[in-house]
Amino acid sequence: MSILSATFFLRFETLPFMRWLGFTSFGGPSVHFQIFRRLYVEKYQWLDESQYAELFALCQALSGPGSTKMHLAINMLHYDLLTGVLAFLIWALPMALAAFGLALGVRNIGAELPGPVYALLSGLNSATVGIIALAAIQLSTKAITDRLTRVLVFLGAAAGLLYNALWYFPLIMVCGGLATVVVDLRLFQRTWKAMRMSKPGDDRVTEEHELATPVAADSASQIHATHAGGSHKDAPSADQTAIPSDPAAPVPATVRTSWKLGTAIIAAFFVSFIVFMVCRGIIGGTNRGFDLFANLYLAGTIIFGGGPVVIPLLREYIVAPGWVSPRDFLLGLAITQAFPGPNFNFAVYLGTLAVADTSIPPVVGAMIGFVGIFTPGLWLLVGTTKIWATVRKVHAVRAALRGIHAAAVGLVFTAVYRLFQIGYLDAEAQGGSSLSRDGWWIVIIAAACYGGMHFHLSPPLAIVLGAIMGLIWYGVTK
Repeated sequence: MSILSATFFLRFETLPFMRWLGFTSFGGPSVHFQIFRRLYVEKYQWLDESQYAELFALCQALSGPGSTKMHLAINMLHYDLLTGVLAFLIWALPMALAAFGLALGVRNIGAELPGPVYALLSGLNSATVGIIALAAIQLSTKAITDRLTRVLVFLGAAAGLLYNALWYFPLIMVCGGLATVVVDLRLFQRTWKAMRMSKPGDDRVTEEHELATPVAADSASQIHATHAGGSHKDAPSADQTAIPSDPAAPVPATVRTSWKLGTAIIAAFFVSFIVFMVCRGIIGGTNRGFDLFANLYLAGTIIFGGGPVVIPLLREYIVAPGWVSPRDFLLGLAITQAFPGPNFNFAVYLGTLAVADTSIPPVVGAMIGFVGIFTPGLWLLVGTTKIWATVRKVHAVRAALRGIHAAAVGLVFTAVYRLFQIGYLDAEAQGGSSLSRDGWWIVIIAAACYGGMHFHLSPPLAIVLGAIMGLIWYGVTK
């Protein structure tokens, strides 16, 4: 069998076990990371825990959809780019089609929905909050490896709760990375010692203090080895339904990297970004299709931190221009949050509605939304993985990723709060309001979180339970 034939055999022999992920991965990116860890680390052992944590931090450090980048990167590094793209399409397309269908339906509904529908949507949102809360707890047990990362997870969550801006979440992660660089490389101690030795009359002592000391390639997977604080037993998670039967485990392929190629890919992306932004400034407002693509391309480029940022950003770039009404925005948000697969498919829903009053066909609007929001982050990821084998050897980079990882996990708790604040919908609060309006919604949140933690309640069942409890609330109170 030729090498090409063997490659295609491995690809199409392995991809079928992923075909259900796009249908069963409920709960958003926070839960998706748990699913991928159980699938690729525990079940198929494509990565070990330290390699997974390193890749998680890298995906969080880049813009775009975090869990989708993670899925693409794992498959691309294990096989090749084509396999990674196929895995991405299998992962993203099912619910992209569902989001397109939802948008077609929303275009034809009246100004006000029936009361039971609002109650059902509020129940869905409540269950989603519980699922994300459980995922945040489980992710934090892996991110916390010492006292410093424990503090960073807390500070990341606290900072995200206290303020909200597009530039703010990337800054939190940068600060987390700087903190671990300072501590791991002992920069304060080195600086103080250098200042003392620089005084007249002091004996000069040569110290090995290279801040970017390369390490052996085979030790790169030990990113957290010196900080490990014992294993954490994860609470039973709902992602078990998303892990199909074990296929024949292939031998990991050799990762082909090229500094020049990776740099060229990244440079080409920034050239494309500049071109689109210049055109957006020159011809913006003359064509809805281009305006939509440019806005989503911009959003996909500057979204760091995933869920906490994507909602206000898309609202700014889609609702503010008057392309989609606030009611339709929040209605779609409530439903697509309950969809499995990547939450960035929300852009497909928005793209379809954004071209409703133009001559552009709805399916073209959906395609613009899909390509515009996903392309920037995935493009940057492909370029970064080409140079990562070299960059990861630098001690300072690996130290920074440890802090970025912890701060990013802290921001997951922010996502819980943000959705909690807009989860309740009714005829008077079509813009969304806090789920604290009634204790029943808190009960649903607790049931989804506690049930997943202690009773193996899967996310799909938690979503269904939330919808049913929402209808029960309506039947009792109305």
